[in-house]
Amino acid sequence: MKSLSKFLKGLIKKPKLISLGLIVLAIISFLVWRGVKKNNQQPELQTVKVERGTIVSSVSASGQVLSVNIMNATTKASGIVEQVYVKDGNFVQAGDKILKITLDQQGKQKNTQAYAAYLSAKNTLESAKATQYSLQADMFGKWDTFKELAESDEYKDTVSPNRALPEFHIPEKEWLATEANYKNQEAVVVQARAAVNSTWLNYQLSSPVITSPTDGTVTSLMFASGMSIGSLDMGNSESNQKIATIKTEGMPIISVNLSEIDVSRVELGQKATVTLDSITDKTFTGTMIGVDRIGTYTSGVTQYPAIVRLDSSSPEILPNMAVTANIIVAVKDNTLLVPSSAVVEQDGQNVIRLLENNKEQKIVMVETGLISDIQTEVIGELEEGEMVIVGMVSGDNKGMEDVSPFSRNRGGMGGMMRGAPPH
Repeated sequence: MKSLSKFLKGLIKKPKLISLGLIVLAIISFLVWRGVKKNNQQPELQTVKVERGTIVSSVSASGQVLSVNIMNATTKASGIVEQVYVKDGNFVQAGDKILKITLDQQGKQKNTQAYAAYLSAKNTLESAKATQYSLQADMFGKWDTFKELAESDEYKDTVSPNRALPEFHIPEKEWLATEANYKNQEAVVVQARAAVNSTWLNYQLSSPVITSPTDGTVTSLMFASGMSIGSLDMGNSESNQKIATIKTEGMPIISVNLSEIDVSRVELGQKATVTLDSITDKTFTGTMIGVDRIGTYTSGVTQYPAIVRLDSSSPEILPNMAVTANIIVAVKDNTLLVPSSAVVEQDGQNVIRLLENNKEQKIVMVETGLISDIQTEVIGELEEGEMVIVGMVSGDNKGMEDVSPFSRNRGGMGGMMRGAPPH
């Protein structure tokens, strides 16, 4: 108080300070009045009309584009690229030349060894076939002998006791043995033929001319004339080196991971909308074609891989691109819809708050059906056009965030909601 008296005496002695003090007191008074008014303002309820329409329930899952509809042209040859016959975007048929290599010493040795292995496999096949012919002739001979014996007067009666004699059984067993040998040799021939095919493919991989493995469009060709290829510097010389990718006809396939909550809702044939992180201006549609219901357990999380085939393709879609799929699990038409934030749980029941005559009137218990990202299907004492409360904002909402008395996760209502009994 002494300080205040001293301050007032100072103002009396200095008229200019009196004016300044009055201005300061006026500003303080205005700020206090504004704060009191702001505190007295009641919050305004946010309402939305109950509407009738279509609701789409979907499951969201992320994943990536699989490496499908493509086949790699590879080689085991090493040397210097002599000539390139195609470029990216060219259409090729199976067997068309892609590039030619001038083989180095290592490449020539590998190619020669592969050809020698192929010739050896061919000789083995021919030998196996000759043995088969011999066994076939022996089998037919034994069969004729046994047939002649079985049709003789002494043995032609099938119930004759003579058929139990060794003279009858020995020719029969000899025929059966040659038949078994012939059939076993058939398997040897099949194996020898497979070895020929394998060695021929290996010879082609070591050939200085690389060809297309299938019909399609050339992509990802990374070699030009003069470049080194397949040298020992590049690591394991026995591994195949990719020369180019041949893209074939077909729709892209994506793989996504479903959660253990969502996997039971997903079925084959359901439609999906797909977006790619790298293609922001397009949305693709697709169809569910596979779901792994065994799943994998990693780091405490169980995931269930699912496969979606897109309905259309695009040159922009490349293998391993990140994708997000929204799988449509249910659709319902002509049903009552409210914002999902309007539905809360009270005492184990789903309820919504209705507003009538611009005043909060009652709480209505409802049953919920399909749920989308923003809306929920409701069944209860509701009519289209009624106003439901979804939240509230302060009376002076300039620069203020919305304040909601509801819990968006339906875990319960706020304090204001808990104290309001239903009418």
